[in-house]
Amino acid sequence: MSLPQRFLDWFSARGWAPRAHQLAVLDHAQARESVLLISPTGGGKTLAGFLPSLAEITERGSGEGIHTLYISPLKALAVDIARNLEAPIAEMKLPVTVETRTGDTPHSKRQRQRQKPPDILITTPEQVSLLVADPHAAHLLKGLRTVILDELHSMVTSKRGVLLSLALTRVQSHAPEAIRIGLSATVADPDALRAWLASTGAEPAPLVLGKPGAKPEIRILSSVERVPWSGHSSLYAIPEVYEEIKRARMTLIFVNTRSQAEMVFQALWEANDDNLPIALHHGSLDVAQRRKVEAAMGEGKLRAVVCTSTLELGIDWGDVDLVVHVGAPKGSSRLLQRIGRSNHKLDLPSQALLVPSNRFEVLECTAALQAAEVNAQDTEYPMVMKLDVLAQHILGRACAGPFHPDELFGEVSSAWTYRKLTRVEFDKAVDYVATGGYALRAYERYAKLKLQADGTLRLAHPRLAMAYRLNMGTIVEDEMLKVRLAHVKRRLGKRVVVGGRVLGEVEEWFVSQLTVGQTFVFAGEVLRFEGLDEFGALATRSNDREPMVPSYQGGKFPLSTYLAERVRQMLADPKSWKDLPPQVRGWLSLQRFRSVVPKAGQMLVETFPRADKHYMVCYPFEGRLAHQTLGMLLTRRLERAGMQPLGFVASEYALVIWMVRDLSLAISSNRIALGRLFDEDMMGDDLEAWMAESALMKRTFRNAAIIAGLIERRQPGKEKTARQMTVNTDLIYDVLRTHEPDHLLLRAAWDDAAEGLIDAHRLGAMLRRIKGQILHKALDTVSPLSVPILLDIGRESVYGEGHDALLAEAANALIDEAMRLV
Repeated sequence: MSLPQRFLDWFSARGWAPRAHQLAVLDHAQARESVLLISPTGGGKTLAGFLPSLAEITERGSGEGIHTLYISPLKALAVDIARNLEAPIAEMKLPVTVETRTGDTPHSKRQRQRQKPPDILITTPEQVSLLVADPHAAHLLKGLRTVILDELHSMVTSKRGVLLSLALTRVQSHAPEAIRIGLSATVADPDALRAWLASTGAEPAPLVLGKPGAKPEIRILSSVERVPWSGHSSLYAIPEVYEEIKRARMTLIFVNTRSQAEMVFQALWEANDDNLPIALHHGSLDVAQRRKVEAAMGEGKLRAVVCTSTLELGIDWGDVDLVVHVGAPKGSSRLLQRIGRSNHKLDLPSQALLVPSNRFEVLECTAALQAAEVNAQDTEYPMVMKLDVLAQHILGRACAGPFHPDELFGEVSSAWTYRKLTRVEFDKAVDYVATGGYALRAYERYAKLKLQADGTLRLAHPRLAMAYRLNMGTIVEDEMLKVRLAHVKRRLGKRVVVGGRVLGEVEEWFVSQLTVGQTFVFAGEVLRFEGLDEFGALATRSNDREPMVPSYQGGKFPLSTYLAERVRQMLADPKSWKDLPPQVRGWLSLQRFRSVVPKAGQMLVETFPRADKHYMVCYPFEGRLAHQTLGMLLTRRLERAGMQPLGFVASEYALVIWMVRDLSLAISSNRIALGRLFDEDMMGDDLEAWMAESALMKRTFRNAAIIAGLIERRQPGKEKTARQMTVNTDLIYDVLRTHEPDHLLLRAAWDDAAEGLIDAHRLGAMLRRIKGQILHKALDTVSPLSVPILLDIGRESVYGEGHDALLAEAANALIDEAMRLV
């Protein structure tokens, strides 16, 4: 079966023709082969994924159950895809029904979908897990022919992707003839995605490549203002960004964090003398507010939107002709993904402006621009083998009905993500779900499975199915409080605050630090904190000029290893400095005059006295997480060496440690050898000892315990607070460390900490890289290169011009000190 004539006529009526990669995907689908399509933004990936299904449903007729399961990483993208798909279906008069199923879908609609399923169901990864945990899943999926995984590259690098891979093994067991169509932007390792789509031991899915799009046109802001030495606000550039907004039809302004989004939006609003319609969009805003902004974008009613990653995937947001990236993008693939929102067509170049927040970010933005020019990719490798996710899947499998461990092991190990899972590890995961493990089996509350006479396992109690549905998923967020815009009334002469509409959510720990009367920025407004009621935080509008900005745990992107290497190479090559702004070029030239610039492959370590302390600054350029871990381990070693370290600060680019003793003297007298100080063996006993003492392990254990179902965050009619869960998990953590140190959840927590919070793999690679390549420079005073990291010492998160003025004053003092001739 080729493309039906009515499809060809539809293309022709619009002056189009099916693209080669769209027809290639159709050929593979009609041959019943899974396939991976990699195509740039605007290349028609989504239509390529749906064409085989639309053609086949048209041929066979509608109403025979779910034919195609389309899986989107975002609820907003799922809704947008459904809306966009309805147009060609209506125009071609196709007998195809399309519906969505997300976390926002009402229960009544889900019940109706069970009775009368659509031909195409558009959903999210979590909903697929819930679908296969339903006892009616076999009936719902018996006619399934195709699974489409959109934006696959964005899903496979997290636990969401790991859980999805397990859910798809259940889908495959119900519909063994179903094929998978993966849709992805350009990635660093296409073969990994091809293998991810296939079952263990099977040939990887064939690869179809779309035609490259027009080369993006990217600029770096060459500001007339002084580029800050440190900080991440980019407020110095707001007047110039505002002028760019005025010249464009619609601008997307991407930032890396929610707090930065609030700050930039507020600054733009203050600069908005022309009353341009500028909006704010990030994940903590109320869903109704986000949908309102999305609708206004689609209708072309906005001139600019300040946003986070919530708007970076596949959605076509109308007439966007410029993307401004405030702050360094941290990765070339992320930059290409975001700027692809501009001129969302294959043959039109994306227009982008990079706005570095500080001088080191100028180097990073330059490296990102050069990487984008050659379409270099630095996407992460797919995440695999998460034991807490496996435990959640096992419980979900039991919710669907009794299962035999032998059959489930075969099913789970067929997923590429669990291809190396041993039977011993699997049996431990099953035992954990069934009993809680050796140390917890005496407590009935942790026994969730019962062994039956025929060797199968079933749920120990029906209420566990409800608990699973309420708690499933892999995204563990900190406790959030709703913020409502309140209004003040006078009752009997007293000031009474009455709650109003919900603006969104902030993390509980931030609200706990506020006192009544303090102001903060949220949802694009300056708010005065009025206190708490049973529903959350109450706030009224304020005109305060220097409010606080809520910060959020996590959410910061690490500097990619690829960009880090490019920055190191740029720093080592003075000839490449000619492309840098004069301010930055002069800064690096001063560094070469006062200290030294490391060669490619070297790591510079500077030591110098300042005031009554002694400082060591090193420049690994390996990202904040790796540097923080390095700082913790080095301070332990320096303490043992008698140097009396007092503290450290890490940035994306450098690490500074200050101490009482003179490190320059200790190195010159051979009391301390830098090669030994930075030896890779710190990743052994030192790392384990620090992890055992730190709160990091307890935090990661708490997350693993929630994902694995040990702690139920939500129960029918009530929800545990973050404090309750922390107390519970801390007690269990201590019990397991004492009585069962190889417990599944302790292993899962260690794996998460090493991979995420401490970036142990990257730190280990860095220590191997610099072995024998450490360049030490003892100085009498601070160096120009050290000024940014020294400014980070003792910084507080403050908003407003006063903060920038203080930072500039401190920078001037440090630079004067660095340039003082002795």
